[in-house]
Amino acid sequence: MADADASVVRVCSRSDVAPGTVKAFAVGGATLAVYNLDGSFYATDDECTHAAASLADGMIDGDVIECCMHMGSFHIPTGRVVEPPCEIPLRTYQVVLKDDGVFVDLKRNAAGEPQ
Repeated sequence: MADADASVVRVCSRSDVAPGTVKAFAVGGATLAVYNLDGSFYATDDECTHAAASLADGMIDGDVIECCMHMGSFHIPTGRVVEPPCEIPLRTYQVVLKDDGVFVDLKRNAAGEPQ
């Protein structure tokens, strides 16, 4: 249980990410994108898997994030590719909401499975 707790880190406050937006946050040596889709929070790697572009600079359309560089897109909850030129799925993280904080489990994907 101690290992699981050590992998859960605070990323931001809920109020830091307005509904319908995405914001990038540095977490350890990584940068994560945190999305607020009508009060449901999701977290992925911030860097597009096709090119070195920040997804936090992209555009949200429903539950899809479109990369600003080449317009490829990903399904935010699962990380699956929606539009080319992206081919590699986006890494997702399990989000844990506690009080006003948004926490992510760096060792579990959005579905709660080990990564």
